[in-house]
Amino acid sequence: MNVAQHWRMNAQRYNMISGGGVGQEAVKLLQYNQHNGAQPQDASATNQQEPVFSGRGEVYSYTTVYDPPAGFERYAPYVLALVKLEEGPLVTAQLTDIMPDEVTIGLPVEMVTRKLRTEGDEGIIVYGYKFRPYGFATVSAD
Repeated sequence: MNVAQHWRMNAQRYNMISGGGVGQEAVKLLQYNQHNGAQPQDASATNQQEPVFSGRGEVYSYTTVYDPPAGFERYAPYVLALVKLEEGPLVTAQLTDIMPDEVTIGLPVEMVTRKLRTEGDEGIIVYGYKFRPYGFATVSAD
């Protein structure tokens, strides 16, 4: 992903905003109307606010990456996890501030903004979200 794409995704990356198109309120209204036998309404006529997530959740599944893709070699081994947010969606993210052998299914985690990698010859630093254990005293491993 190039720098311009990263800039366009800042809200989703740093604020846990879904950025998924039709807002949560529009989806609820469509579901309510369909359940009650009403004709579906135009979603564009409803409140189009994007859902904002708390950034807290739990580890749903995980793996330790020993042979990373280009750009992530210096961080290996690292844990890549599916995190189930409190609001329900699953997101994929690296875990930080924890050793790979300490990760367990169900571990409570919270989103933090961290360096993901350095890109290109100019050394542009790319930041994004990672998750760290929630409610535990931690020491940064990054």
